[in-house]
This record gives sequence, structure tokens and C-alpha cells, in this order.
Amino acid sequence: MTRPFLPLAIILSLASSAVFAASPPSRPGVDAPELAALGTHAVGYKSLTLIEPQQVNLELFDPKTGAIPKTDRTLRIDIWYPATTSKRAKPITYSSEFRGEPPRPAAAFTVPGLAIKNAKPEGSGHPLVIVSHGYSNTPIGMTWLTENLASKGYVVAAIYHQDPDPDRSSAVVRSAPFLRRPLDIGFVARTLPALLGEQIDPTKVALIGYSMGGYGVVTAGGASLDANGPTIRFGGGPGLEVAKIAKGGPDEALSKVAGVKAIVAMAPAGGSMGAWNAEGLANIKAPMLLIAGDHDQTVDYKTGAKAIFGGAVNSDRYLLTFREAGHSVGLGPVPEEMIGQLWDQDWFADPIWRTDRINAINLHFITAFLNRALNGKSDLDSYLNVATIASDDGVWAYDPKAPYGAYSTATNGVTVWKGFQRRHARGLELRHAAPMP
Repeated sequence: MTRPFLPLAIILSLASSAVFAASPPSRPGVDAPELAALGTHAVGYKSLTLIEPQQVNLELFDPKTGAIPKTDRTLRIDIWYPATTSKRAKPITYSSEFRGEPPRPAAAFTVPGLAIKNAKPEGSGHPLVIVSHGYSNTPIGMTWLTENLASKGYVVAAIYHQDPDPDRSSAVVRSAPFLRRPLDIGFVARTLPALLGEQIDPTKVALIGYSMGGYGVVTAGGASLDANGPTIRFGGGPGLEVAKIAKGGPDEALSKVAGVKAIVAMAPAGGSMGAWNAEGLANIKAPMLLIAGDHDQTVDYKTGAKAIFGGAVNSDRYLLTFREAGHSVGLGPVPEEMIGQLWDQDWFADPIWRTDRINAINLHFITAFLNRALNGKSDLDSYLNVATIASDDGVWAYDPKAPYGAYSTATNGVTVWKGFQRRHARGLELRHAAPMP
């Protein structure tokens, strides 16, 4: 059978898409800001399972009797780490699934990786980064971050939180993630040091979360839940369990990570539901980087990231804002299997911003932020101390001798954000606030 003729432009477009789809999201493109690049370490990957005995199971809540049984809670943890690998070793291809648009079943997808499964760990005393995904997501949607950080010398542990089906009881949907996120993070932070041994430095721990995971890391990182706030009242009977981890509750300590050194919260949930009051946010002492789109219609920018930035007065904190962006600032590029349905695609894609561009910018700033907070180094601080709050206000006179793709040095009158390329520091704001004296 004769094949139909395809114009050259379409052929090139299809070829380009195939190449892009095969590239690990953790390897930024040519237009990425400077610090987004992969580090010098090869990356290993493994999974382990933790069991937390006799935890309140809100999915078994009986609204007629008010009874909430306890069951053992099983948590899968994916771990990325600096490794010694062979050039002949085959990188992993990850597989996962996200909730499909009702009544469709879950949408399965794959993500190409650069990590080698069960590779031999390299070195010791690495900082530990604990990652918490968004509601009904999985860590596989965040390999853009986990692999990249491991290549830079971090051990990264991402939790599968097993969120309840949103089509189930409204009380469960409202309360279970608010209860489990900080408790899961606290449990993993207490348990992993013994399992990872000399591979990590247990005194250097950072928390990174997206969406509901953002709520989790803000809370586990120090913010006290408002015991009288709508987050707790909203859940009815199960909300009383959430109250136990609120300020003064009997389980509050279990929901906190002692000695946490850094918090990164992307599009954090919780603010629009009044999870914390001013006193609760003031309890955050660790340095914090908040990342959000100012048109986030899922968790709301003003009551979310912007309010947390304003209220965490005892934290040395930054707020990176993507102008016009929505909620999708924490997942990788759209997998090939997810481009056929708008619901599936919108898990990953922002209507305005390229997802790989968001990832690269996030990596740039997260790298600079963790360098100081976890490694105690200040050599990358100039990338955070931008000359203009709005990136569009930066100036850089044309220099015909400079390569087109040169990075701004932010010196000699150049105020384009350091590490960004000419014409590519656009649509962003970066604010900084020091802790109260």
C-alpha cells in the first residue's frame, strides 16, 4: 500500500517530538538557566517499603458510628542517589498512572530516566531530600527534580502517599491528605537514617513538596495547624483526627521533622482552606523557597504561596512567581501517553508556560537554595540575590562579541538575573524576606 505523502515540516515535527519524548526530563534543554544543568554524579535508583503500625485509616471511616479503625500503613519510597555505574548499564524507564477523568480509568504513562536501577551507592554523608507529591500523583511525575538533585550529590527519597479516591466519602477526601501528608513525612524522616546509614548525613535534611505535598512540607517543616481553622472543621468526624496534629494536639510532634534545614513548596495547598494562622506560619524557622504561578486556580496564589511568604516571618524565605502560570509548576513534561486527553495533559502542562521551561527554572533556583541551606556554601548566593524583583526589568546591553547563548554574570551594569540567557529571563518575579530580628 502506498503511504500518504507528508509535508517535510510535519515529518520534522514528528521526529523532533520523538527525540524530545525520549530525553529524561532531568536533563534540561539548551535554554535552561545555568544551574539547572545536571551535576557530576551518576544516578542510582531503588525502591523500598516502610510499614508504620496501627495508623488511623480514614478511608474506613464509618459516618454512621463515627468509628475510624486502625491498620498498618504501607509506604513505598523511591530513592535516587549518587552512584557508581557502568557505561553498559541500561537507564530505567519509569511507569506510573494518574487518575483519569471520571468515569475513565486511570491513565498509564512512562517517563524515560537516566538512573540505573540498584546501582552501587557512591560516597557518604550526602544531604537527604524528602519529596512529597501532589494529590493523587506519584513521584514518577517528578523525576525532572529527583534525578537532577541526585546527580548533584543529594540522596532523594520520594514518598507514595496513597491518596484516597476522590469519588469516595467527602469527609475522607477533605481530611485524609491533611492528616497523612505531615505524618508520612515525619515518619519517613525518622525512619530513613537508620536504613540509609552512612550514605546520608541525618543532620542535613530538606523537604520538597508540590501542591498537597507543598502543604505537607510546610506543615512538617514547622507550621502549626490552626486547631480552630476550617481545614479541621471541614472534615467532620475525620477532621477531629487532623486536630490531633494541630497546635497543642497529642500527635503534633509526629507531624514535624526535627532539625529540618530547608523547605521548598511548589504551589502549596492549604492556604485557601485556612490550614495555618499567623501564629502557625511564624513557627517556621527553616529557610524556605516558595514557587507558584500567580494564576493558580487550584490552590490560589494569594491565600497560598503569597500568604505563606508573608506570614513565615521567622524564616529566611524566597517567593519565585511565574506570571500568568497556573497550578502545573511541579510535574515534568507531558508524557506521550497523556497527550490524547486534555484532562490527562493538564496534570502536567500549563496553558501559558512550557513545562520543561518551568522545570529548568525551578532546578536553577532550587540548586542555589539547597547549596546554602544544606551544604553551608554561599558561592551560589549571587544567583538568588537578583538585581530586579521582576525579571523583565533586567537590562543587558548587546555585546556582539558575546556568544548568543551566554549566561548573564549580573556584573558591570548587567542586571538580567544571573545565570539566565539574553531574552530568556522573562515573566518571573523573585522576592526575598529575611527573618525578623
